[in-house]
Amino acid sequence: MRIRKNDTVKVLTGNDKGKEGKVLKVFPDSNRIIVEKVNLMKRHTRPNKMTPQGGIIEKEGPINASNVMLVCPNTGKATRIGKDILSDGSRARVSKKSGEMLND
Repeated sequence: MRIRKNDTVKVLTGNDKGKEGKVLKVFPDSNRIIVEKVNLMKRHTRPNKMTPQGGIIEKEGPINASNVMLVCPNTGKATRIGKDILSDGSRARVSKKSGEMLND
């Protein structure tokens, strides 16, 4: 999976198509991610220590990683991700649109 936590992504399909947000959590085994303010679900909760009032809480649900595309920090456009081998032998993620390395 080439998308990591704290990446900015753009949603390509579904009810939230066109929205951009930060990746909050990644589940590589099921190929799903949780994106900030995308796929909001309402959850009815009982009062507890965390939420003494209880009630209906909105939280993000997971979406498939294939439904999002990374936003290049340099151009601000959605881009595919490639891998490049550096001189010291380590790998780096590279934006296919701008050709520049992505911050990790």
